[in-house]
Amino acid sequence: MTHNVSVSDETSDENPICSAKGCRADAVWVLAWNNPNVHTPTRRKTWLACAEHREHLSQFLGVRGFLKDVVTLAEWESAGSAADR
Repeated sequence: MTHNVSVSDETSDENPICSAKGCRADAVWVLAWNNPNVHTPTRRKTWLACAEHREHLSQFLGVRGFLKDVVTLAEWESAGSAADR
């Protein structure tokens, strides 16, 4: 039996996609950021990035002083799992 899978099915929550406008590539990186004018100091918002857009998104957040951390998606997910214990 064959199953037809559309592209949108392949980029579900199981395969997070890059946050860059128009990009549909799988995310590899998590960019954790915080706008100090809006968020408490410990709050972290996240953008996801593919390998191609990591630098561009990091620079965008960095020039504004928002970028706090860049880690692989696997590291971010394992740290989240550890925090849930």
